Amino acid sequence: MKISGFTIIKNAIIYDFPIVEAVRSILPICDEFIIVAGDSEDATDELLETIGSDKVRIIKTVWSTEKYKDKGQLFAYQTDLALKECVGDWCFYVQSDEVVHHDALSTIKDACEKYLNDYKVEGFLLKYIHIWADYKHYIDALHFAYPREVRIVRNLPDVHSWRDAQSFRIIENFDYQDYWQKERTRKLNCILLDAWLFHYGWSRDPRAMVGKLNAQNAVHDPNHKPVVGVDYYDYGNVNFMPVFSGEHPSVMAERIAAISWSELIRHSGARPTMKKKFALKYRILSFIENGMLGGRTIGGFKNYKIVGRFGKKP
Repeated sequence: MKISGFTIIKNAIIYDFPIVEAVRSILPICDEFIIVAGDSEDATDELLETIGSDKVRIIKTVWSTEKYKDKGQLFAYQTDLALKECVGDWCFYVQSDEVVHHDALSTIKDACEKYLNDYKVEGFLLKYIHIWADYKHYIDALHFAYPREVRIVRNLPDVHSWRDAQSFRIIENFDYQDYWQKERTRKLNCILLDAWLFHYGWSRDPRAMVGKLNAQNAVHDPNHKPVVGVDYYDYGNVNFMPVFSGEHPSVMAERIAAISWSELIRHSGARPTMKKKFALKYRILSFIENGMLGGRTIGGFKNYKIVGRFGKKP
């Protein structure tokens, strides 16, 4: 059995992506790791070399929005380029702001071995912890932050990244024109793993966050007007968010210890206001889901079919 890891990245330094930690978090169980690296404006290429593993293969690309102009499809296309380079039986996708917990690796590898020849299983779901702001808080609003997602897929020719690269689908005879198409697509049959993935997309230097959001929004909407004249992103009063008391992935220890922007985090004033999903309606809904339903969501879109569970606490 072979496992291929893969990811995409551009401007890791400018936008404060933990790309090195992301790769290293799953490298121990991977036989190879494919990185599709875009045309960065910083020293991302040199940063990737510090990973220091002969398992890593870097493929250079140009991230042009000429063809994929909106809805984040450029991210899906770049992800597909990485996926199609994978030779393993299973392909393990970790985004450049996602880090897998070290305790999850044995569960993931055991599941890949157990279901290797069970072809009705096409992928695996990992559970998410979305860290907020200063590495000390997290998001418990389940309708703002997805609680699980497909991150490991069987190496099949019709498996493709979907929409804006959040997930994957079977897309038959795909022509690479529309990553949001629903025709000739279906959800993957997946096993839910008792394995945790930490998302640090909303926990990075707030000075870098302003530029990151501008760049990301431009890929989703070509008419997006960038935010200007703002020195740093306001995460809101973090005391309204639950405190994370668990253990971060071990590969994040050095980055967390080196935090240099604590003074830009607010501990007073108004709560986080981003999107309606922090509004009262959704806070009540999340309270019910977290406190009474054990984290199960009421409604909401799920881009997968759960056909089984694997691990100690499914």
